[in-house]
Amino acid sequence: MEAVQKQRRSVIKRNKKEAARGSKGTSVVAKLNDVPTSTRKMRLVADLIRGEKINKALSILKYQPQSGAKKLEKLLLSAIANWQVANEDAKIEDADLYVKEIFVDGGRMLKRLRPAPQGRGYRIRKRSNHVTLVLDLVGDSSFSSLANSAKNEVVPEEKKEAKETAPKKAAKKATAKKSTNND
Repeated sequence: MEAVQKQRRSVIKRNKKEAARGSKGTSVVAKLNDVPTSTRKMRLVADLIRGEKINKALSILKYQPQSGAKKLEKLLLSAIANWQVANEDAKIEDADLYVKEIFVDGGRMLKRLRPAPQGRGYRIRKRSNHVTLVLDLVGDSSFSSLANSAKNEVVPEEKKEAKETAPKKAAKKATAKKSTNND
């Protein structure tokens, strides 16, 4: 197994930005800056819609109780509007768009003091984040390969194992019954 090298956070961010800039063909980018929630809470919601088609992603976000879901829903609608502006001749109903990429980066942190006992002050960090959403057409090879790999690899192996073990178990039961009947 090959060793995975750990990259600096700045390198990861730069690569993401270059990837977003480099894929200008059919993809569309929408950004939301300085959202007043922590990145950790927003990533939980963002992970739900990564790789989903836009209709499914909108329905997922609509019924999520987290406060970040409403903001991501607005961002997704903004990205769809951006796609419509870029492709005026195409209809949104005919286009098969999906969430190609969504990532949440840390934003500004407001530092405040809360009064504490005996004249002390506890520091409160009010975190914020930046969300970047990239939409693309399903016809892209990366989406179809992800969908095919998920369908072909996971499900058939489980079914094969279940089919193989069922006859073996039946054969063992039959031999066990014969041995008890002969005694």
